[in-house]
Amino acid sequence: MMLASELEGGVPLAEFFGSGGFTAALDTYASTHGKPDRRAVASMWSLYYLSMLTIPYIVARRADHVLPVAASGMTIALAEDGLPRALGLAREGDWSEGKDASLLSFVMPLVSQHLAEIVVQLKSLGGIAPKLAWNNAAVYIDYAFNATERERPADGDAWASRALFSQPHLPDGSANPFLGCLRHEVEGEETLCRRKVCCLRYLLPGIPSCGELCALPAQRKQCQRKQ
Repeated sequence: MMLASELEGGVPLAEFFGSGGFTAALDTYASTHGKPDRRAVASMWSLYYLSMLTIPYIVARRADHVLPVAASGMTIALAEDGLPRALGLAREGDWSEGKDASLLSFVMPLVSQHLAEIVVQLKSLGGIAPKLAWNNAAVYIDYAFNATERERPADGDAWASRALFSQPHLPDGSANPFLGCLRHEVEGEETLCRRKVCCLRYLLPGIPSCGELCALPAQRKQCQRKQ
């Protein structure tokens, strides 16, 4: 993620999704895997896109810096294989020392200004269900927030981002699209994080499994056998 003015080859997101750029990117990426399931291609593409969007945003927000992530003001540049290479921001953003440091509060701009719109595009042009797209975003938000947690919550809960996946509503009263996307399960002496909806990567030749994170028991067992 960088300033759009410094991103070589950047295209406005509205133009990218509205003028065939996204479809062409999926075609390019699919060509590197033979003739895979189109939904799996779109889902894998979105994993790259959503990681580039959400991880920098959450890390910056943890440092009291609010990045301008409205889709209308951002650009995208692609790698040769059609996958996202970088995202461009219209400006550097603003400092904010607000008292509400909850993840539910942090994700509001992401959801209302960017993700809600992009999820629609992923469905209409890529064929992946909204629940899958939200789950793809949830994985990276969870990672970034937990990785930057400075102190264990007062209630002793080691999962810093738990509220994002357990609360039915966002702070503005709207439905929480991340509800139930991730869960923690205890197996033996381990606590494992698992998705609700599979990302379909197992349908792409040569793409490694996400292991215990996978929503499908059959895929988890297959990964264990390979290990």
